Amino acid sequence: MRGWLGVAAFLVAAGFLLFGAVALRPFGEPVWAEMDEHFNRFSQPEVAANNAVTAVVFDYRGFDTLGEATVLFAAVTGVALILRKVGK
Repeated sequence: MRGWLGVAAFLVAAGFLLFGAVALRPFGEPVWAEMDEHFNRFSQPEVAANNAVTAVVFDYRGFDTLGEATVLFAAVTGVALILRKVGK
């Protein structure tokens, strides 16, 4: 009974992986979104940034970037505290 359960679980997992591989888009063909055109067209006039990626990261998603930097700082601080050498 346990052998059949393992085989069934393996087949279900393999089916999910195969379905995921078939459902993926071909490499190099990104999904088009309406916001892409907005960022390309209005990043220079709205944000005064010549690079659209910079405009998105630092202006449109500024709070998200600040949150990521805070989490990164907390992780580095935690690792430094854990790996420090404690005196006598």
